[in-house]
Amino acid sequence: MTEAIAATARWQSCAIVAVATRTPAIKSFFLRLSEPFDYTAGQHVDVRLTAPNGYTAMRSYSIASTPSDSKVIELAIERLPDGEVSSFFHDVAQAGDTIELRGPLGGHFLWPGPSNKPVLLIGAGSGVVPLMAMIRYRKASGEPVPVALLLSSRTWGDVLFRDELLELERSLSDLVLALALTREPAMRRTDFSGRIDDRMVADVAGRLPVPPGCAFVCGSNAFVDIAADAALALGLEAGAIKTERYGA
Repeated sequence: MTEAIAATARWQSCAIVAVATRTPAIKSFFLRLSEPFDYTAGQHVDVRLTAPNGYTAMRSYSIASTPSDSKVIELAIERLPDGEVSSFFHDVAQAGDTIELRGPLGGHFLWPGPSNKPVLLIGAGSGVVPLMAMIRYRKASGEPVPVALLLSSRTWGDVLFRDELLELERSLSDLVLALALTREPAMRRTDFSGRIDDRMVADVAGRLPVPPGCAFVCGSNAFVDIAADAALALGLEAGAIKTERYGA
């Protein structure tokens, strides 16, 4: 996101219409837009909270829902230690409340559109959110693009959107799903134990019918560095690897 793009986006008031617990640390908030906008899978919004004394706090969150004509978007928000905004959402916010947001924002981490080459997605924890929007869009649009997702999570219970991803794996013949659990043994033969490395990325990419034409990586700074290097090792050009980073 650039300052110029943010400056052109309008703040609007949105109502929380539903809240869903996804993992012990992550909840989804479904927001009804007062001014609906078109967006591309991979984009995000800014959320602003204002205290009675005028103090404001702002954070950016990726949109998890697939682009559609719906006026409701989904934000999956992870509770962070000492997180002002995330603590508000987890401890205070409920259906019927209103919040301010602006968007859509982001012009580089975007679903590539119709393509004759597979797409490789690599995420960690809540970094799967924009990647989930891409997978959901891939299903809704029916684009014949093979997709592989390698997702790192601490435990089986921490896998964000786990049940939906497993169902998508069963229903989409050209979706490859591999989970890397860092704090417990893999639950499935096709999954991994341990942190994502070059070997895992190469293994998952090798399950695609042909080598991927691009890769999207989202997670912490350290994770993105490792995963992006692994994507480079596959032979992808640097410009074909899009990254999003969060945290310190």
